[in-house]
Amino acid sequence: MKKIWILFVVAFFLFAQYWGLFHSPTDSLMGEVQKLMYVHVPAAWNSFIAFFVVFIASLMYLFRKNIFWDHLASSAAEVGCTLTALTLCLGSIWGKPTWGVWWTWDARLTTTAILLFLYVGYLTFRGFIEDRTRRARLSAPLGVIIFLNVPIVYMSVRWWRTLHQVQSSPSTVDPQMVMSLRLGAIAFLLVLISFIYYRFQLSRSREKLEDKRMEEKI
Repeated sequence: MKKIWILFVVAFFLFAQYWGLFHSPTDSLMGEVQKLMYVHVPAAWNSFIAFFVVFIASLMYLFRKNIFWDHLASSAAEVGCTLTALTLCLGSIWGKPTWGVWWTWDARLTTTAILLFLYVGYLTFRGFIEDRTRRARLSAPLGVIIFLNVPIVYMSVRWWRTLHQVQSSPSTVDPQMVMSLRLGAIAFLLVLISFIYYRFQLSRSREKLEDKRMEEKI
């Protein structure tokens, strides 16, 4: 069943990219480079979803004290960091031909970079604590507080003067582009769910192995 799921996710992801490349119109101003949007934007959207999972899981741990939620929070944080890094890389690739530079201290770029560093710091902090209960207890408040930067990233293009365009809506985008964006968003969501699930399973397996080693020592 897992193999079928993986094949389905890979096939749908490839189909979404194919549709975005060959079935969406070329932008009259930016040309073909605009089609990076069908990967860049869905990656950004799903990084927000991943960090929202961290936020909810951290809250649940604070209320329930169940290590299950700590495993979920750390797994989602790792996937969210990966998607955020991908978002920044694709944004730089898009920015070079559009703005003429790989990087500029634009409000959206800067707040996104800060978001990435904060969650990398969250994961690094976890790595320094060996006791899993203490690690979960100290990490959960961080998972809640750091999430506050997500709405700042989202609203940055509206709150400050910025080179980055304001969020588009289906009414302001060509219907064929909307379809490509939606397919890309679903494809990345499937990838997000899969990565979090398998990372979560790996984390639980590691916990069981550590418990088994402790029992053998005793």
